Amino acid sequence: MKAICATDLSAASEATIENETCLECLGRIGVEEIHLVTVIPSNVHTGMPGIDFEERREQALARYRRVIENAGFDTEAHVVRGTPHRRINGIADTIGASLTVVGSRGQSPLENRVIGSTARNLARTTVTPLLVNRIEREADEPDVVREHLFQRMLYATDFSENADRAFEAFSYLRHATQEATLVHVETPTDPGLSEESDPDTRLAELAAMLEDWEIETRTAVRQGDPAAEILAAEAEYEPTTILLGSRGRSRLHRLLLGSVSEDIVVRADGNVMLVPPDRTA
Repeated sequence: MKAICATDLSAASEATIENETCLECLGRIGVEEIHLVTVIPSNVHTGMPGIDFEERREQALARYRRVIENAGFDTEAHVVRGTPHRRINGIADTIGASLTVVGSRGQSPLENRVIGSTARNLARTTVTPLLVNRIEREADEPDVVREHLFQRMLYATDFSENADRAFEAFSYLRHATQEATLVHVETPTDPGLSEESDPDTRLAELAAMLEDWEIETRTAVRQGDPAAEILAAEAEYEPTTILLGSRGRSRLHRLLLGSVSEDIVVRADGNVMLVPPDRTA
């Protein structure tokens, strides 16, 4: 597997790249090659008098490469100019990446303009599964919030095709996952499932598959606003990562409910992994 690690060379990005446990988790799920990508926004000048931004960028990338190579990964670096989420998606598509990793501090208004905005834009547009690695908020030397990326997973499903596609990620995540909580949220505006498709039964079928892989599993059916209930489940079960599809049952359904996946990316306390729809379908 190839992974994109998007960095803006900030302290938050460095926390993701230089965390040995995070890198070990990526290795466990089959990542062998990591591509460092840093995007210079088109409206940012290459330098200012007395400051050699190019040299600082090259030094930072060289340091990151050494860390990743010492962890046993093949590594390449890409420095490009343009709109961050578009260029990240473009490189991921070109190299055939299986995963994109981006660090984000979450819902701080300032960070949303700088780092979080790229994570949120990627949540809307990603062409690969997207792992948003949560970084400590308001820390001068931030660290990752959940070091073991995939140890305890919270999988949220509306039983759509994209949710099923997200569940398929357990085929490789299982090598690093010990516990999983499977959650479905029923809503007042939900068109509902057929009478033959009881949510508890559907979740139990999924749980049985994970238990066959020796993953300790629980299930829960909740009622209310999807994003709010998924976040409440996160607070209750304290997973290392939330796993969900980036689209729901239909485009209209997504418009009615708002973007649940984007809300989760911004508001979650821990890591979030989004799986996009199959573009070839």
